[in-house]
Amino acid sequence: MQVIFRPKNNNMNIRLISGKFGGRKIVVPEGNKTHPMGERIRNALFNKIIDDVPGAHVLDAFAGTGALGLEAISRGAAHATFIEKDRLAQKALVTNIKMFQLEHNTTIVNAPLASWVDTYSGPKFDIIFADPPYDDVQFSTVSQLFGLLKPSALMVLSHPGRSESPTKPGVVVVDNRGYSGAVLTFYRREA
Repeated sequence: MQVIFRPKNNNMNIRLISGKFGGRKIVVPEGNKTHPMGERIRNALFNKIIDDVPGAHVLDAFAGTGALGLEAISRGAAHATFIEKDRLAQKALVTNIKMFQLEHNTTIVNAPLASWVDTYSGPKFDIIFADPPYDDVQFSTVSQLFGLLKPSALMVLSHPGRSESPTKPGVVVVDNRGYSGAVLTFYRREA
């Protein structure tokens, strides 16, 4: 299999944790613009939502390398839609999808999340992962994602521990977990 993008001098070793592709490494672009969620936090996140993943249609907002959406597919999600605007991250994401031969289980949108959310009119999602850059958490855009949840669906937001998470009527915070300066806020849309 041909790898279409290989970062230079990249010391990050990010791997999928469990499921069909558990233990396999993913490509991460060089530089500091993309910071995939660490393995420990990702593992805690997926242990918390394990029952929601099988057969789910997932949105990986601010996708970066696609680590969250790929982990979901590895654990049984049916489909993942990845939204990413950075070109280097997009190349890594395409490489990762091809490496796992998941072209039929994924959709990549090369656009800023805010513009995509404003125009999206497709089906709603079972799980949404929102892991925005910590220096630009874009809570107004993140708040718009609540409208893309199916009834009883789940959204997980990763944000700096010092920030307050957004809320919206009809969407309930079901858990908050802190990990070394990061917080995972779990939301559930009311049925």
